[in-house]
Amino acid sequence: MSTPATTTPKDKPSNLIPRLYRRFQFLSAKLDAPFLLLVRVYWGWQFSQSGWGRLHNLDRATRFFASINIPAPHFTVICISLLEFVGGILLIAGLATRLIGLLLAIDMIVAYLTTDLTALKTILSDPSNLYNDAAYTFLFASLIALVFGAGRYSVDYLIWRRQGC
Repeated sequence: MSTPATTTPKDKPSNLIPRLYRRFQFLSAKLDAPFLLLVRVYWGWQFSQSGWGRLHNLDRATRFFASINIPAPHFTVICISLLEFVGGILLIAGLATRLIGLLLAIDMIVAYLTTDLTALKTILSDPSNLYNDAAYTFLFASLIALVFGAGRYSVDYLIWRRQGC
């Protein structure tokens, strides 16, 4: 006597799409570490170049900060320039990534508040004011670093693994 053929839930055609989608999710999740590495290296370089350039033009940068009523413009230029220069290098390495992401995001929000408040005020009615500004991509990269961290290819990850976390 033979046993009737039974189908498992895995064999049902109705499960094909969910299984394929889960496989797609699994494979695409493997892109997170290379993506975060690319974001960190590119935007870390951009931040470090911005800070380096300002450090080498302190007089001009100080005049600009004074023109937009930043308190203690010379001191502030030095602090912001060092934050962007050193923070950019730390982003590239993936060291203290979330902290640097937070500080750089604050830096970019202050940049909007002091130079383009209209862009923030019209974020819902005319978002192009926000994302057409150069600070937007810097802000977005900072937020990616803050929210997602450095990823697997970073000093943060090596420290985390060494600590046994």
